Amino acid sequence: MAPSTGTVHPVRYLALFGVLVVALYALVFFTGDKSATPKLGIDLQGGTRVTLTARTPDGSAPSQDSLKQAQEIIETRVNGLGVSGSEVVVDGDNLVITVPGDDSAQARSLGQTARLYIRPVTGSIDVATRDANRTATPEVPAAETPATDAPAPEAPADGTPTPQNRPFLAQDPTTPEATPAPETTTPAPPVDASSDGTDEGDAAAAEIAAARALRQSSDPTVQQQAVANLDCSVADPLRGNDDPTLPLVACSQDGLNIYLLGPSIIDGQEIADASSVFNSQQSRHEISLSFKTTGSNTWAEFTSANIGKQAAFTLDSKVVSAPTIQGATPAGSATSITGSFTAESAKELANTLKYGSLPLSFAASEAETVSATLGLASLQAALIAGAVGLVLVLLYCLVYYRMLGVLTALSLILSGVMVYAIMVLLGRYIGFTLDLAGMAGLIIGIGMTADSFVVFFERIKDEMREGRSFRSAVPRGWARARRTILSGNAVSFIAAAVLYVLAVGQVRGFAFTLGLTTILDVIVVFLVTWPLVSMASRSAFWSKPSVNGLGAVQEVARERKVAAAASAKETRA
Repeated sequence: MAPSTGTVHPVRYLALFGVLVVALYALVFFTGDKSATPKLGIDLQGGTRVTLTARTPDGSAPSQDSLKQAQEIIETRVNGLGVSGSEVVVDGDNLVITVPGDDSAQARSLGQTARLYIRPVTGSIDVATRDANRTATPEVPAAETPATDAPAPEAPADGTPTPQNRPFLAQDPTTPEATPAPETTTPAPPVDASSDGTDEGDAAAAEIAAARALRQSSDPTVQQQAVANLDCSVADPLRGNDDPTLPLVACSQDGLNIYLLGPSIIDGQEIADASSVFNSQQSRHEISLSFKTTGSNTWAEFTSANIGKQAAFTLDSKVVSAPTIQGATPAGSATSITGSFTAESAKELANTLKYGSLPLSFAASEAETVSATLGLASLQAALIAGAVGLVLVLLYCLVYYRMLGVLTALSLILSGVMVYAIMVLLGRYIGFTLDLAGMAGLIIGIGMTADSFVVFFERIKDEMREGRSFRSAVPRGWARARRTILSGNAVSFIAAAVLYVLAVGQVRGFAFTLGLTTILDVIVVFLVTWPLVSMASRSAFWSKPSVNGLGAVQEVARERKVAAAASAKETRA
């Protein structure tokens, strides 16, 4: 049985909706970058495209299986970063990454090989000292004595005390203002073919082999030569192709230090999980690692046997961090990579490590700007289409439903206000970008919302045809309509969810916005339309047939009543 009108409190529903809208716009204007503009997709604002060329150590062509696997891993990294609207496609022996906006560093970082090893530090020297010694004397400077002979630093350079609950402390040579050098995450440029006709693949393989012979030698003399001649300011030809079973001479990620490292003790494949965290005691961003069983046991044994020594975390042949071990790390405990990370760079590195290394290393071409394929004209066309559709819906409702059409217009306007705020917040916090397909989903959502209004209003008419007044017909019509509205929206949402899971590219944007508008349709109908109609049914002015447009329905009810009375009279006769 329908609830009585006395149990309905429409003002409470409207107040709840008002609180939701105020909360959304408070987040828009007082959090994040405080910009009230949604992010646009590649087809509307353009983007940045980076072509990654696969490099194999022997110069052979990469297999299609390896390229497909690399494509899947990069797509997973994109999803982990919340970058919506990006594209990763295989083009011959290349991977082409396109991201919205003009941030080429982000596209390049997605192609990071992400080969992580943990190696013991046997010696180190800062580049400035080496170059000064080279200027002062012709002798080749040797790497500093191993960390076992040199006293380990007891605190960071900024004097911040070491927290007591941390197993080791970062020895970060960078200044406080420094951030991880973006060029260290940029793949090396493709190697040009040599002048004697050697093709590009053979030239790259020869360059990798030469770098290995110099920087991964076990001969101390060759190691000293590598330390003396390594240039940390140029692209690393060995990037991601170092042999973990051999020693390694490597630059720090900021290019300020050179390390002599022993063979790897733990492979990055032993990482179970990685996440970016903020260390409030040290006021810095870090990457927290948890290892699988084998890696965790190895790390526990290594830290207990090497207290006071350094261990280097190398990523693609660069030293990300070289902490000094302050105590043994129990098996199963998390470990941190420290350095001068920003919140964004820490998240990117954690995401890269979490989803695994690529089966191939890649060289990147110069980033190129992709102009909007549709651009401002298409954006304006989409907005015009949406406005025309909205106006036509409103005109139809006003002509057919009169007063109820006014309530429909108000409900659609309030729904649009909420949708806009959500679009802005989704772009800010999960990287959602609104493309033309997504706008099509929003426009279709206008029609779906109008469908819900029509169902409700027709149920009210059905009740009035049975002889009830407008006031009594509204709650009974709502009781019948809401089940239909919920069922219809549930079907639409399931369809949108299935499409989102199975589709790729821009079709997912359409499915996302379609599902979002379906949810908002339910919210608006329950918290706005139904309370407004309920309040109108209690008003003497809005209950007039000439105002609400229900006079014809009431006339039908009277005719039925007269016909029923006449039929009953004939039966008695």
